[in-house]
Amino acid sequence: MGKLYIVPTPVGNLEDMTLRAIRILKEADLVLAEDTRTSGVLLKHFEIKNAMQSHHKFNEHKTTESVVNRIKGGETVALISDAGTPGISDPGFLLVRECVRNGITVECLPGATAFVPALVNSGLPCDKFCFEGFLPQKKGRQTRLKVLATEQRTMVFYESPHRVVKTLTQLGEYLGAERQASVSREISKVHEETVRGTLTELVAHFTVNEPRGEIVMVVEGFEE
Repeated sequence: MGKLYIVPTPVGNLEDMTLRAIRILKEADLVLAEDTRTSGVLLKHFEIKNAMQSHHKFNEHKTTESVVNRIKGGETVALISDAGTPGISDPGFLLVRECVRNGITVECLPGATAFVPALVNSGLPCDKFCFEGFLPQKKGRQTRLKVLATEQRTMVFYESPHRVVKTLTQLGEYLGAERQASVSREISKVHEETVRGTLTELVAHFTVNEPRGEIVMVVEGFEE
């Protein structure tokens, strides 16, 4: 039987690719990629010429079974996403679960992910935290915000740039406008930036300075 490797890829700077990740991708029989065009640029940069197949949220239900069968047949498969660690707000969970159910060895390499540097960089407590990913867009959004109002751990969110002001405003409404927070964008890229302050101050800043790029928000937990 083969094996499934979960391989993190850089969230920005290509130097964040580990030597082991390069080796595993070169040795794999098949590389599953969220977007083969995006990953094609990365693989070409590191001179990796392996077979690639698309595996994304729109087709993972269909492709998972065939991938599991290939691994059962002895192939080594490596899963990558467009950036960061697969499974963290990216496809990966379904495939890992099915491999585990089928007794296939799964190994996740340590490597780049956006929320860890943003959390550590925030200046907020990072001994205990909860990762919320993207808040629900419509249904369940208010319910989730009400629950988080009394969350005592530091909270970490992903957000798209055009929704940053809206989300910061809503966090202020439900959690309190004076909560300390930080917004990190373009982590490990040329224009990396972290802005810290109260939710009110951050709303004011990003209303004037339109946010761009990948966004991670870190918000202070509730103090009794």
